[in-house]
Amino acid sequence: MGKYLFHGTYTTEGLRGILKKGGTNRVAVVEALAKSVGGSMESFHFAFGDDSYIIICDLPSDEAAAAVSMTVNASGAVSNSTTRLLTPAQVDAAAKLSPVYRAPGA
Repeated sequence: MGKYLFHGTYTTEGLRGILKKGGTNRVAVVEALAKSVGGSMESFHFAFGDDSYIIICDLPSDEAAAAVSMTVNASGAVSNSTTRLLTPAQVDAAAKLSPVYRAPGA
């Protein structure tokens, strides 16, 4: 399982839905969405500022995360972004790799 951060803003249509059915309804919807692709929701928070919501899910694959993101964005009720989260151990493993790279113009 990988961990994914979903964050974004509700459109006017999405905000109308929140006002009509409430915030806890969205939590249940996102829990069901994550479960439908074989994952689970870790946390859901509404937010002020650039993002209306911040959600962390455990999902079985990048493809599952992409399917969730595409489905949510296609609804037209939100503008969603997805970030793949890495554990400290994954960063340690990445630091041990030795990629070969030449900078542009070098």
